Amino acid sequence: MSKKNNDKVLIFALGGVGEIGKNMYVVQYANDIVVIDSGLKFPEEDMLGIDIVIPDINYLLENKDKVRGILLTHGHEDHIGGLPYVLRHLNVPVYGTRLTLGLVENKLREANLLGETKRILINADSELNLGTITATFFKTNHSIPDSVGVALETPEGVVVHTGDFKFDQTPVNDQYADLHRMAEIGKKGVLALLSDSTNAEKPGFTGSEKSVGVTIEEVFRKAKQRVVIATFASNIHRVQQVLDAAEATRRKVTVIGRSMVNVVSIASELGYLRVPDGMLIEPEEVNRMAADRVVVLCTGSQGEPMSALTRMARSTHRKVDILPGDTVIIAATPIPGNERYVGRTVDELFRLGADVIYGPGSKTGVHVSGHGSQEELKLMLNLMKPKYFIPIHGEYRMLRLHGQLAESVGVDQEDIFILDNGDTVEIQGGVARKGARIQAGNILIDGLGVGDVGNIVLRDRKLLSQDGILVVVVTLSKQDGTILSGPDIISRGFVYVRESEGLLDEANRIVTSTLNKLMNDNVNEWASLKTHVKDALGRFLYEQTRRRPMILPIIMEV
Repeated sequence: MSKKNNDKVLIFALGGVGEIGKNMYVVQYANDIVVIDSGLKFPEEDMLGIDIVIPDINYLLENKDKVRGILLTHGHEDHIGGLPYVLRHLNVPVYGTRLTLGLVENKLREANLLGETKRILINADSELNLGTITATFFKTNHSIPDSVGVALETPEGVVVHTGDFKFDQTPVNDQYADLHRMAEIGKKGVLALLSDSTNAEKPGFTGSEKSVGVTIEEVFRKAKQRVVIATFASNIHRVQQVLDAAEATRRKVTVIGRSMVNVVSIASELGYLRVPDGMLIEPEEVNRMAADRVVVLCTGSQGEPMSALTRMARSTHRKVDILPGDTVIIAATPIPGNERYVGRTVDELFRLGADVIYGPGSKTGVHVSGHGSQEELKLMLNLMKPKYFIPIHGEYRMLRLHGQLAESVGVDQEDIFILDNGDTVEIQGGVARKGARIQAGNILIDGLGVGDVGNIVLRDRKLLSQDGILVVVVTLSKQDGTILSGPDIISRGFVYVRESEGLLDEANRIVTSTLNKLMNDNVNEWASLKTHVKDALGRFLYEQTRRRPMILPIIMEV
C-alpha cells in the first residue's frame, strides 16, 4: 500500500463512548472511511416522548463519497438498530455475518429499504478491500451467535475493534473465540486497539452461558405450575437453553412479544436455533394445558412499559394471565437506568402471587453477562499488545477503569486515549495525538419524526410537564387598539380553574392593565405586546404560586 506523506489515520466515535448504546465507530485514512456498527439507544428519563436515539451522522453525510461501507460486529439493537435511519441518508454497502444480516434484513423490510440496500455476507475468514483499508475478521463469544471483531489494515498499521466480547470456554453453540487469530494479529503488530469496556468494573471472569442452562432446567423441574421466563430477544443462546430445558422437563413453549417472535423465527430459519418438533404452541393454548406442562418465553426483562411481561404483571395482557404459584424468571440484568421499571414489574408479579427469580445473575444463576470482566479484558490486551489503546463501549467510569487495566498490563499512560463522542485520535508516522473535534451528538426520533425534536422542543415539553400552560386570548380593535374581547385565560396543567377563580381574575386584570398601558404609550408591535404580557403575568403567577407555567399570548385584530 502506498503511503502519502501527509495522510494520517483518524479514529473517532459518533456514539458508544461515555454511554451505553448507539454504537458507531469510524476509522478514516485519506479518502477512505470505514464505519463500524450503527446502533441506537433508548431515551433517558428527561427525553420526554422520545422513542429512540441514534448518532448524529453529519460528518459522514458531508463526506458521503468517501464512506466505503458499514461493517457490523453482531446483531444487537445497540449495534444495528440505527441502520434504517442512517441508510435512508447514507446509501452504502452493509457487511455482516449471516445471522446479523438476517436480523438487519427484517428491519430494512419494515422500513422499505431492503431493495435499495446492498448487503454483503461475510464470515470470520473474509477479507475486504475498502480503498486503502483492508478489513479482516475474527470470531468472538457474545450473547448472540455470529459475533466478530474487526482488524482494519491501514498504511499506518492495524486498527483492531473487538466488538462486544467475552471468553466463554464452554459456549452453548460450540462457537469458540478464535484465540489463535487474535494472537496472530497481535504478533504482526497492532497500532491501536478499540476494546469493549462494559464490564470493566467487574473483577474476575464472566461465567459461561452453559451454567445458566443448568439452573434454568433445575427451576423448570421444581416449578409446580407454569414458568414464565423473560430475557433479551436477541440472546439466542439463552432462548436455546430455554427450549432445551423445556424438552428435558417435557413442557411446551409459547413465544410472546413481537421482537421475541421475530428473532425466534429468523434464528430457527437460518439454523441458529434448534426447535424440537411440536415444541412451540400458540399463546391461546396456554390456558387449555396443564399448568406444569407450559413455559412462556417473553420480552420485558427490562420492565419496558409496553412489553409482554409488564402487561402480564398488570393483568392487561390479552392472552396470558399470571396466576398464584406461577414461577417468573427475569433472566437479564437491568441496563443502567432501568432498575426502577424492573423493580416495579417484580413488585406487581409478587402481588399476583407469583414466585419471582430476579436480581444479579451471580446470585440467581439465571443470567450471565455477554461481556468480558476484568481478567478477560486483560487477556484481550495481552493477545493484541497494542501500541495505542482506546477503550470504547461504556460509560465514562468504565472507560477510565479499562484504561487503568491497560496500564496494569504494560500500556503507557500517555498511549491511552479516553474519548467522548466526536473526539478524534490522529495517527501519523506512528505517532498518535488528539485531533480536532468533529460534530457528534444525539438525533432524537419521535414517531415518524427524525431529528425534528431538539433541545428547545424538549425544554418546552419539560416545562409543560412540570408547570403546565396558560393561553391568553385577546381581540383588539384595528381602528383604535382598544380591547374588544377578552382577555380569556385558558389553563391546562397549571391550576384547577374552578378552585382558582380569584387567581385567574387577578391575572385577567393584570393582562388588561398591561395592554391598556402599552396602548396609551403607543406601543402596538405584536411582539412587544406579547413580551410585556408574558413578563407581567409570569411575575405575578410566580409570586402567587412559585410556579412558572408556559404563557402563550394570542392577540387578534378585528
